[in-house]
Amino acid sequence: MTELRTRKPTGRVPWPLILIEGGEKSGKSWACAQFSTSPRIGQMYWIDLGEGAADEYGAIPGADYLVVEHDGTWGQIQESVVAVKAEAQRAADADEPPVVLVIDSMTAEWDMLKDWASDKARRRHNAKAKRYNRPQLAADDEPTISMDLWNEAGTRHRRLMTTLMTFPGIVVVTARGKEVAALDEAGRPIERQRDYRVEGHKTLGFDVSCWIRLDRSKPGTVIGVRSAHVGIRPGYDQPLELAADWSIERIVFDTLRCSPVARDLVALQPAEPDTDEQPGLSAAVTGLLEDLGQAVDEAGLRRVWRAAGQAQKDSRISPAEGAHFEARWKARKHELFPPEQTETEMAG
Repeated sequence: MTELRTRKPTGRVPWPLILIEGGEKSGKSWACAQFSTSPRIGQMYWIDLGEGAADEYGAIPGADYLVVEHDGTWGQIQESVVAVKAEAQRAADADEPPVVLVIDSMTAEWDMLKDWASDKARRRHNAKAKRYNRPQLAADDEPTISMDLWNEAGTRHRRLMTTLMTFPGIVVVTARGKEVAALDEAGRPIERQRDYRVEGHKTLGFDVSCWIRLDRSKPGTVIGVRSAHVGIRPGYDQPLELAADWSIERIVFDTLRCSPVARDLVALQPAEPDTDEQPGLSAAVTGLLEDLGQAVDEAGLRRVWRAAGQAQKDSRISPAEGAHFEARWKARKHELFPPEQTETEMAG
């Protein structure tokens, strides 16, 4: 039996993860560059993802930050964030002013992951079409992105956010936001009604500790904040209007009253590793698993199940691989359909 471990809360305010979002030319990147002039912070690192403001805003009087170079690939961007986090930890251990990381923007980050999923779906489709002598997707055809690819894109985003949420310093991320047509439950536009949408992963607003919205035509607002010192009760209090001379520096040190401690967030661990990439799997079972990932209805699941059964009869996959595939097939079935549907119904 696991021993219960507890502790009293410290009450200390951790370094924040701040989201600054808004429409075009509302001052999101400018506010980040201006923050670099603060004497209360250490080195600022700026990762520019599709915005292009990092070099130009270096001309702001007193601006002092380093642009992190990358080749645009997900792996190098994630590695850069990890490297900045390591430097932030070194500075924290040396009792130096906090390192600041800016990512401009998280809209581009999620767009990149969606494009990655789309590209991989296209390559999967065309490889399968070639294997079965079927038409391939044209350049302007949109591929169907299967659930496993959406899950992988979400996993990559979650890995980045976990790094940011445990960053031993200050993190500021930007995103685009805009008003869109309100939709009813059937997806139809509601006449004369508008909603506001932050363009990025759907959990972005949940993960940040402070959410600021900027607008070109009216004062900015603090939409939400996780703080014992700033009271915004959802459903009761209106968002806090920012003063004309607001700054990220004042938000961090005066409003939130931050003290030098990283958030004590334990990253959740998966129950088991992804077995799709186990070494030694034959090409036959690998192809079956790819087909399984693209199955989105009962007919697709039945088709892949029958193909797996035939592959076992033909000795193209081993009994162990057959058992591995069956476990993945059941997991896919439960992902797509209610648990009360039996395997007999699905495989019949």
